[in-house]
Amino acid sequence: METEECSLPDIEGFISALEGIIPSLPRFGRRRAYDLISLSKWRFDHYDLSGSKEQLDKSILHLVEAQLLLVKPSIQLFPGLVEVLFCRLVEFKQPDDVESCVKYLRYLRNQRCQLEVGVGISHEDVTLYLVRALDIRVELNTCDIKEDIKEMTILCRELLNSDISGRILESHLLTLPKAFYKIVPNMLPVKEVVDPLIECFREANVRLPYSYHLSYSLAHFLAHRFDENDSIIDSEEAITILKKILTFPSDLPQDLRSQFQDAALAWIAHISCRRFYLFHMPEYLEEATFHLRAYLSSASRDHPHRPLFSQDLADFEDHRATEFGVKEGGYRDPDVFKLPCLSSLAASITDPDSSISDEQWNQHHQALESMMHTDDIAEIEEGIKYCRLVLASIHCVPSLEHRNHGNLYVVLGSLLVQVFRRTGKLDCIDESIAVCRDGLKTYGTSCLNPLARSALMSLITRMSLHQREEDEEEAIQLLATLSSDDTRSGLSRRFEFSYDWAILAHILGHPSVTDAYENVFKAMQDTLSYAPTLESQHHRLVYMRVGFQDVPLCYASYQIDKGQPRKAIETLERGRALLWSEMRDFRTSTDQLRAVDPTLAAEFEAINRDLEQVTMSMAPCGNMETGSWKTDPLSHLVTKQRQFLGDRNKLISRIRALPNFRNFLEPPSFDALRSAALHGPVIIINHCEWRCDLLVLCRDSLSLITTTHDFYSRAIELGDRLVDARKHHRLESKKYERALRFVLQSLYELVGKPVVEVLRKMKIPEQSRVWWCPTSVFCQLPLHAMGPIPSDDGVTRYFSDLYIPSYTPTLSALIASRKPQTEGQTFQKPSILLVAQPESLKHAIPEIWTIQRLTTTVTSLISKNATPSSVVEGLKHHQFSHFVCHGNLEEGKPFNASFKLSGGRQLTLLEIVRSQLPTAEFAFLSACHTAELTEKSIPGEALHLTAAMQYCGFRSVVGTMWAMADQDGQYLAEDFYKSILSSDEPGVPYYERSARALRDAVKNLRSKKASLERWVNYVHYGA
Repeated sequence: METEECSLPDIEGFISALEGIIPSLPRFGRRRAYDLISLSKWRFDHYDLSGSKEQLDKSILHLVEAQLLLVKPSIQLFPGLVEVLFCRLVEFKQPDDVESCVKYLRYLRNQRCQLEVGVGISHEDVTLYLVRALDIRVELNTCDIKEDIKEMTILCRELLNSDISGRILESHLLTLPKAFYKIVPNMLPVKEVVDPLIECFREANVRLPYSYHLSYSLAHFLAHRFDENDSIIDSEEAITILKKILTFPSDLPQDLRSQFQDAALAWIAHISCRRFYLFHMPEYLEEATFHLRAYLSSASRDHPHRPLFSQDLADFEDHRATEFGVKEGGYRDPDVFKLPCLSSLAASITDPDSSISDEQWNQHHQALESMMHTDDIAEIEEGIKYCRLVLASIHCVPSLEHRNHGNLYVVLGSLLVQVFRRTGKLDCIDESIAVCRDGLKTYGTSCLNPLARSALMSLITRMSLHQREEDEEEAIQLLATLSSDDTRSGLSRRFEFSYDWAILAHILGHPSVTDAYENVFKAMQDTLSYAPTLESQHHRLVYMRVGFQDVPLCYASYQIDKGQPRKAIETLERGRALLWSEMRDFRTSTDQLRAVDPTLAAEFEAINRDLEQVTMSMAPCGNMETGSWKTDPLSHLVTKQRQFLGDRNKLISRIRALPNFRNFLEPPSFDALRSAALHGPVIIINHCEWRCDLLVLCRDSLSLITTTHDFYSRAIELGDRLVDARKHHRLESKKYERALRFVLQSLYELVGKPVVEVLRKMKIPEQSRVWWCPTSVFCQLPLHAMGPIPSDDGVTRYFSDLYIPSYTPTLSALIASRKPQTEGQTFQKPSILLVAQPESLKHAIPEIWTIQRLTTTVTSLISKNATPSSVVEGLKHHQFSHFVCHGNLEEGKPFNASFKLSGGRQLTLLEIVRSQLPTAEFAFLSACHTAELTEKSIPGEALHLTAAMQYCGFRSVVGTMWAMADQDGQYLAEDFYKSILSSDEPGVPYYERSARALRDAVKNLRSKKASLERWVNYVHYGA
């Protein structure tokens, strides 16, 4: 009778009959063994119909007894025994059964040859059973989970090479991620497990490329390995797979498909966020922002990660606004759940008998985040209680013990400092330091930066109260650690830590001063290149202006104090005009390189053009689409700039590997910089709170002028006085005249007198060229017009009467202005481009006529003919240019400084900078504000129209320090060009005659009784 046709009573009859026969059979006969096998089969059929565990247990016992009765154990019995055991294992999950199953199945796998003869079960079936048995053992947690997972992985890789159907294969492969998740919540190390898992699932994705489950599992394994070893390659592969999941064709139900897509978006967002938090690179910030927007725009409102990701997006958008000057409000999700009270949350996550859900863990992190932003003393104290309770529970609650609690130490340390600031309780500072030290000892690798920052804040607070050497040394060591590239601090943070390290080491006289300053210089360069455009880079400079402005000055003062004035000059050079230096590097000559390696030179020129184009592009303005998941223009710029920078750095490394190119694009040495003084002394003013010095650089010597103790404060007072007078009084008013006169007289006493004495001592003849290279407040003070200088003959003289003064923002800019032209130097009279807008300038017409009557070629672009494009094109074909128009200055936005042209159109500083003018030599900017710095500018950057003209090719430029009186234009231009075009100076290019011509023209203007501010206004930059 066939089994499937038997009813339960029939089966019970067969069982009863066999039970009557078996006892009468010989104890060790084969017949008894075979009847026991039959009895086992009927009992298993009974279990199949009735579900009786008693029948299943007896079925197993009969098979075991039959095996023991046979003189030679039969492999044919094992499949049946395994099947019955496995059935009981799946149904009742008994630990003894799982061990027996695993043992029997491993035995069967080792009998592969006998299985193939025909035992009723294939080798692949045995392997499938063993995978499932090990899966259950992992679930029961009765053995070493990691060893079981490794064995399951080997078995699954074997199955991938079999003929098993895709559906069965997928179901068994998916036991692996389920087993893996048994490790992850306990925060056990997973590397030895995850590496083979990844290889296995890579093979699985080749065989079953459109499986949501397998692709998602592979991405998950890669993400976990990225969390453990910070491998960028793993993060990239995981994100690529997750993005592919979003495009899979699928016959899954819509709700299940949506769950997978939500999960994929969540993991992409998680990986992107972690990558930014680890490496703090701008491209990762943009990716994370994009993926967070994508996730939040499509994920369900009750997704457990939504609150944390909403906070991340808000933080990232605020970060973009800070770093790049992007005007966008931080994202705020109105549907984010409210946190439970801290006491309820503490009770739920410190319960020894409960396991922490994802939602509870997210709430815990949200609670910690919220504590960092409160200033309510009651909430601060409640937060301290909460943190202490969780920390005390870590080793008592199994679900807490293996999690990372680094952030808990950070928050508790910070809250204790806040209590000290409110109450003055010193024990709070001591506890804060102890807490952070404990955290660093336990979680130093994963939470180094926040813990060290928190410890540092507490140490510095205690240092201000007690001058303890051990606190000072620990603070220095923490700052040095936080300043290191290895800590992966954000660039802005790393710059701040480097700056604090340098200043603290300087104050304490610590031996690490030089290392600290060198570190902060590197961080300055790195943090500047963080932003993609000139505008956003300037925003960063302004945002961190204290550090960027002070570091070169402080370091130089330290070097001078140590008797290293040459080093100080190198330091000042590489710490100022950073934006112009960056742009000048993009246009560096490749002539020498082309002679050695033409291909490499061409590659370098091409990447420089690409980078310059991105850097000079307009940054996105206005508000971004907050919360939108679309990629915004800034992201495109960041991505391109980072790619180009990486390629350029590789090219620079290749170039430096060539013979004689080791120092390619390295900061210039003192020996190279001293060539700036070939045509006359350069006077460098270092204005620093530590000490102030005047350095007089000549062709063959360097003189140091030490200053009085009040030099620093007096200079600031003079700068403030001049700015206040211009703010509150008209330039032609007597009050302004008195203020300006006082400033000029004081400047002479402060700077002019000691400089003139040294120049005379050095036997520098009067009427020699002299260049001023100022720093800090001196960048906006009229050094060229200091005086009057006391004299025996009663004649009123100013500094410009004794010497012919010019300015240069850096020594490198002055050296560049003297480099030979590519087409060879010409000493013929230069052609002049005249750009004029007479409609809004009452006295412009006489000045225009003056220029047009000059005895040289003059091309006129007047009124509507002067458009931004026609002016830029004209600049390319003339040696000299003369502008007669309004100059506009926009506070805080130096790249919006402009010449006002016809119809309200503007020729901006940025448009000028984009131009490359190979034939340009000299520009006369008869317009307002062309050499003026706005209040929010960084003086050392020299971001004004005059410097822009110099950067894009003009070797000498005349500009104005403030608004000019347009009636002076005619007389000044007439005298200036008369002097420059008629002077007999063989071998001297016309542009190099411009400083003397300006000095003489201004002298004539003074003789016409022009007010002080009218003639002081004009300045000369360059050669």
